[in-house]
Amino acid sequence: MPTVERVSVPVPGSVPGGATNAYLVGDVLVDPAARSAELDALVADADVSHVVCTHTHPDHVGALAQYTAETDATVWAHAPHAARFERATGVAPDRTFREGDAIGPLVTLATPGHAPDHVAFAHGDGYLVGDCCRADGSVAIGTDGDMRAYLTSLRRLHARAPERLYPGHGPPVEAPRERLAELVAHRRERETCVLHAVESGARTLDAVVDAAYDADLSGVREQAKATASAHLEKLAVEGRVEWDGARATPVGSD
Repeated sequence: MPTVERVSVPVPGSVPGGATNAYLVGDVLVDPAARSAELDALVADADVSHVVCTHTHPDHVGALAQYTAETDATVWAHAPHAARFERATGVAPDRTFREGDAIGPLVTLATPGHAPDHVAFAHGDGYLVGDCCRADGSVAIGTDGDMRAYLTSLRRLHARAPERLYPGHGPPVEAPRERLAELVAHRRERETCVLHAVESGARTLDAVVDAAYDADLSGVREQAKATASAHLEKLAVEGRVEWDGARATPVGSD
């Protein structure tokens, strides 16, 4: 079985650690986030036959078009989101995949939540998990995310009992089941804080964030707002609050 080779690629914008991991597994290049000398060298020494991404956020596909052109590799997109892939990358996919399909040595698993098109790639007992999980810190759920789907994806990964996770940011996760359980517990705790904030009188998103977070949000407030909004949307779907995108109220209040 081929080894998993990781390159931490500096990327612009607000991302954990200022870098995204690109991976080479056999002949498959995953998440070519940006150009870097180290990634250039890795690709130049390899016989890249396939290019894929865990999802199409800019910090994961920034150099996909360039590396695809240079390697003449087959470009794959998640079938339900092929149009989104082409819009984000400027590349029309050569082939599409669905859950369970193999791409070289990797097998695909749908893991929506952080993004609607998010997937993970199984490699033996390890998984390349993009922005589902990282070794420390929580994962933001942005405006295109879905908290209910994200929690389901975490639980699906946990049920598979992986031996190692290769995240989109930072080092490998060496105790995957424990880490995945921690993330689920963290999200449930944050949900409780958001619900309590609304029940205590917070009505706007800013007010909910102020009440639900006790950490310094300097530099990450927008991510906190997006994640709090995702929690409110989940609570609204479950009938536990009323939320119209601007105002939150407890269920049954005037």
